[in-house]
This record gives sequence, structure tokens and C-alpha cells, in this order.
Amino acid sequence: MRRAASLVILAALIVLVVVLVSTGGSPKKKLAGKGTTTTSGPTTTTTAPGTPPSAPPQTGGTLSAWACPKTNGTSPHILHFPKTQPPMCIDPSKTYTATLTTTEGTIRFTLDTKHTPETANNFVVLSLYHYYDGTSIDRIDPSIQIEQTGSPSTQNIADPGPGYTIKDEGSHYKYQPGDVVMARSSAPNSGAAQYFFVYGTKASVLDSQGTYVTFGHLTGNSLSVLQKIAALYEPCPASDTTCLGGAPKSVVLIHKVTITAS
Repeated sequence: MRRAASLVILAALIVLVVVLVSTGGSPKKKLAGKGTTTTSGPTTTTTAPGTPPSAPPQTGGTLSAWACPKTNGTSPHILHFPKTQPPMCIDPSKTYTATLTTTEGTIRFTLDTKHTPETANNFVVLSLYHYYDGTSIDRIDPSIQIEQTGSPSTQNIADPGPGYTIKDEGSHYKYQPGDVVMARSSAPNSGAAQYFFVYGTKASVLDSQGTYVTFGHLTGNSLSVLQKIAALYEPCPASDTTCLGGAPKSVVLIHKVTITAS
């Protein structure tokens, strides 16, 4: 009987060894939720479907005291500025054009220095300090047909901004395709660097607010470039609080913003 018991124990040990070898010593276990599995060893995670990609955050220097940037574009790359609104660095009697070189084509617009000189000045100052170089179009909202950008530090709408806010210039704006508009919170005078393009007529639903300052207008075939970008729309997961509406399904990068005056 002792011999029989020993044979049973030995057989059980052999079976256990065979099982462990065949599973690698790490039996898999599925977790609740799509696209995620784990093991008792290393954990493997896959991104949930429907999450648009994001561009890498940018890094830049700090400007300790305000100084107007060089008009030839040779100023350093600055992301952090004094806590006050920029000084007036443009000549409002001149026409300023912004040229954005992007992965989907060139976007150009003229700045409205007549009706919104301070907002136009703010955009020119940030552009000449290369604040917008390397930013992405991180928001597409087809319900109001806008595309938003201007968030280098985070590449999403939760960006902390340049360190200051600017005053609102005017109110009762009406929004049409081709407008370039400052983004802001519901609080007055809360705009800073983020802005959006209007690529369709649905933006007119914002007319009842009219508080977002329109400071530029697209030229040439820029609107067709924006409509091409709009076709890349992908909704964001409901849990993503840094994304309103959606974003491009492939990163749309603004490589460089160039300012010319005439």
C-alpha cells in the first residue's frame, strides 16, 4: 500500500510539472473592459479603440521681462511669458499675414489690426517667439464646424497657456467660414493663446454668445485645407475631459508660423 501511495504522489507531481511547462508558469486572466488583458507576470495593455493620437508636447524657454520679438523671426523659442498682456509690438496701420505650414497643407490668414489690434498683436508676438511652432490641431468639433489649436505644452485644450490672459476686444460677433477666432473660457478676458478656425456655417450657433473675438480671416485656398482636415475627424471617448467633440485620427502638426507685414 505504501508503494501504491508513493506511485500516486509521483504521478501527480509529473502532471503538475507538465501543466506548468505548457502554460509557461503564468496562466492568463482576462479583465473586464475591451482591449485589455493581463497575466500574473508582465501586463499587456492596448489602447482603447476610438482614441485619436496626440502630438508630443513642446518645450521652450522663459521670457522674464517683456520685450518685442525680432521681426525677422530670429527670436528664441519661448513658451513662458510675464503675467501681463504683451506690449504693442505691431504697427496697426500695416497688414499682417500669418502663414502656417502644416502636415496637410498651407493655411494663410490676414490679421484684423483695425478692429482687434491688441488680439492681432498678441498672435504676432507669440508667433515671432515661435510659441505656435510644433503645435497640433487638437480639436475638431463638427457640431459647430471649428478646428482648435494653440496648445504647445499639452497639445490639448487643457493647456496652461503662455502665463497671461488678454482683454476681449468687442462683442456680438457673428461667425462665418474662414474666420480665425480666439478661444476662451466662459469668463470675460480669459483668452490667451488658443484659437480656432471656422470651416463651416454651423458655427453660427455661437452667434448668440458672440464673445469669441474674431481677429483674422482666411485667404486663398486655406478653407479647403481646413475642410480636408475636418475629414480626419474621430470622436474622443466620453471619459476624455481634455477633448471636446473630437480630434484628427492622424496628427495634424503646424510645423511653423511665419508672419509678414506690408
